Amino acid sequence: MIETIDLTKKYGDFFALDSLTLKLERGDLFGFIGPNGAGKTTTIRILSTLLSPSWGEAYVCGQSIYTNPREIRRLIGYMPDIFGVYDDMRVIEYLEFFASAYRIDGPARRQVAERALETVDLAFKRDELVTSLSRGMTQRLGLARVLLHDPQVLLLDEPASGLDPRARIEMRVLLKRLQDLGKTILVSSHILPELADICNRVGIIEHGRLLACGNVKELLDRVRGRPVVRFVVAGPPGRAAEILAGCPEARDVAVRDDAVLVSLADGVTDHSPLAARLVADGQRLLEMKFEEVNLETAFLELTRGNHPMPG
Repeated sequence: MIETIDLTKKYGDFFALDSLTLKLERGDLFGFIGPNGAGKTTTIRILSTLLSPSWGEAYVCGQSIYTNPREIRRLIGYMPDIFGVYDDMRVIEYLEFFASAYRIDGPARRQVAERALETVDLAFKRDELVTSLSRGMTQRLGLARVLLHDPQVLLLDEPASGLDPRARIEMRVLLKRLQDLGKTILVSSHILPELADICNRVGIIEHGRLLACGNVKELLDRVRGRPVVRFVVAGPPGRAAEILAGCPEARDVAVRDDAVLVSLADGVTDHSPLAARLVADGQRLLEMKFEEVNLETAFLELTRGNHPMPG
């Protein structure tokens, strides 16, 4: 549904986007992760045909951004990170206005607007002024607007930016619902853990370059490396660390936050002998589990060396 090949945007000597090659399949909910200025918005604007690349190619629904921009605009729904609303309009009027811009006429216009409000759980606000909506509701209204013409692809630039925790949860639920309806969705965010639970694939971008791309498990496995087991004992962890450091199953041992972290030796998958050694020494074992690597940790590991150090 979306494919880019060496997509590049250059301003003078600065690469806002550097040789991006990416492919999204039909039905993907793809999380585009990176800090501000990483190239997320540039990519989305190029895909939505609002910005021309310096070189490279991009296809949306099989259509080239160079030869069929009008067809692409018909097939996509683009929601920028900041969009304006008409203060003197009611919610239903706002959507009907944009439905007319999509050349949806007659009774179908009201039906389409009502259906979009139902989809984003905003029907109870249909007769309220747009200015009365909270930030979260305004974002949902913006999403309703891009759904009016039933696009196949949604390009959502930081849709959860500035939302409170409850509104962010509601936005995630809504994105999953849209995926279930068959939409292909590219959603950008700099809030790293937010996309882990909802996206079937994620891409990490930094300084215009795509550093990693795959499903969440693949990225976590990539940075996890060898398994690390976390041990917590009833007493001070120093003695436990000494015992574990002498075990052949352990490669590296470290104490962190009153816990002992053990990196397993090559080929070791059974960590029960480590626990047995602790118990044999009289240690009271309170916790033993594999150390988890979350999406935020993955981001930091994958971008290490690609971000300038603060001066």
